[in-house]
Amino acid sequence: MEVTFRSLSENAPDAAWKKVFTTGWPGWKAWLRARQSADAPTLAASEKALRLHMPEFAPVWEKLVERVGADEEAARFLTFWTPPRYLGQCANAVSGGDTPTLVRNYDLDPRLNEATMLKTAWSGREVMGMVEGLAGLADGINDDGLAVSLTYGGRSKAVGEGFGIPLTIRYLLETCSDVAEAEETLRRLPHHMSYNLTLLDREGAHITAMVAPDREIVISDARFITNHQGNVEDEKHAAFCNTVGRLNHLHEADVGNLDRKELIETFQSKPMYNTQFDAGFGTVYTAAYTPARGEATLIWPGQPEWSQSFDVFREETRTTTYAAPAWKADAGDESEADWIRFVPPEARRWVLLGVENTA
Repeated sequence: MEVTFRSLSENAPDAAWKKVFTTGWPGWKAWLRARQSADAPTLAASEKALRLHMPEFAPVWEKLVERVGADEEAARFLTFWTPPRYLGQCANAVSGGDTPTLVRNYDLDPRLNEATMLKTAWSGREVMGMVEGLAGLADGINDDGLAVSLTYGGRSKAVGEGFGIPLTIRYLLETCSDVAEAEETLRRLPHHMSYNLTLLDREGAHITAMVAPDREIVISDARFITNHQGNVEDEKHAAFCNTVGRLNHLHEADVGNLDRKELIETFQSKPMYNTQFDAGFGTVYTAAYTPARGEATLIWPGQPEWSQSFDVFREETRTTTYAAPAWKADAGDESEADWIRFVPPEARRWVLLGVENTA
C-alpha cells in the first residue's frame, strides 16, 4: 500500500486550505454521520463554545467556513466541539543534547491519515504541522519555537464536553509562544477526551500534559509518554498497543541522554516502530520538531529525511509504501471500530464503523 504525503503553504485560508478540505471532508463527514449521537451539539452551541474558550480562533474559523462554502454540518465539525469519540496510539519523547527535539511516532492505519504537512499564518504567527481533522493538527511547531504533539490517553469511556485534541494543538500553536503560555492555556480549556501532550520550546523547556474531560490536568517534566495516564485503565487497549512496554523501553533508553539522531533511531526501531497496519497499529510516520532550527522533519524507514523549515518550505510530495493490510473490521467491537475515521482518496477506499467497503 502506498500513501502520498504532500506539503502545502499559504498565509490566509485560500487555495491550500480548499485542497485540504476537499480531500478530507467526504471521509470525515461519513465518519461524523456514522458516529455522532442524537444529542450532538448544534452549530449554535458549538460556535458559542468556540467563541467563549478560543476567542482568538473564532475569526479564523469564520474564514475557513467562508473559503470552502461550508454548510452547517461542516461548519459545526470545524469547531471540533464535542465530536464523537476517537482513539489512536502514538508516542512522544524529547531528546537531550544541544538541540532538543520533540520526536513522535504517529501510529494508526496509514489510510486514516490526512497525509498533509501544512504551513500557515492564519492568525499572523506561522505554524506548520501534520493536518488532523481538517483544521486541526496531530503535531506541529510555530515560528516562536513552540512544538506540540499528541498521544491518546487510554481512557475510551471518559468522554465529555470539550474540544477534540487536534484543534487544541492548532490553538496552542496559533496563540502561545512558549511552554509556560501553553500550559496556562491547557489548564483553562475543556477537553473532550483523555490525551497526552508533549510540549517543547526554543529555550529547551518541556512538559508532558495529561488532559481529560473528568479530572484535573496533570503536568509533569516527563520527557516521554505513550498511551496511558499513570495507571492503565483500559487493559484491552493497553495490551493491543503495548503502551506499558513501549513506555518502559523509552525509560530504559534514557531519552534525556539521547541526541536528536539517536532518539529518531529509537523511534524507528522495535518496539517503538510498529507494523500492525491491518489492526490499525502501524507507524505511519516519525516526526521530529527542532525548535532551535524552526524545523519539522518526517522520517520513514529506508528513505531520506523530509525536512521543512519556516525559512525554507517547499511544496512537494513524498510517497511511502507500507505492508498491505488485510483489513477486517469487527462491527461488534467498538475498541477496534473507533480507529476508523478517514481514508485519503489516494487509497481509493474507505471503511466506516460497521460497514465493509472494498470498492
